[in-house]
Amino acid sequence: MIQDKDFTLRLIRQLTQALEKLLLGKPEESLMQKELDFDSLMKDIFKIDFQELSSKSKEELVEMVKLRETKDHADYYEMLGNVFMFHYRTEGKLDFADKAKTFYELYLQTSGIFAMPIINRIHELKVVLN
Repeated sequence: MIQDKDFTLRLIRQLTQALEKLLLGKPEESLMQKELDFDSLMKDIFKIDFQELSSKSKEELVEMVKLRETKDHADYYEMLGNVFMFHYRTEGKLDFADKAKTFYELYLQTSGIFAMPIINRIHELKVVLN
């Protein structure tokens, strides 16, 4: 059980790092091939694919995160923020922008970290959403 939790947390961090590189415009070619298969990672982390994950409300997603260990919530929120931000930038759906903003704000609240790139993304999303 502990190994399964550690494996899932490693997957979350791997996806978060891959998405950070994409969001910053610094993707490595091998990154796309080896590390960034959204559906398989979403299935490994949440047991559902991105399409099903994105159809859930923000509240439902927060409840899914709350079922995990409290110490891991910030990692989940950051990863969800990055996933929705990436999909917002590629597909332009305002629902994804709203979810990204929400999860980035939850990440900042739960982590206690001052992350300027995240704050800048929140500002970018607020401009689009208002």
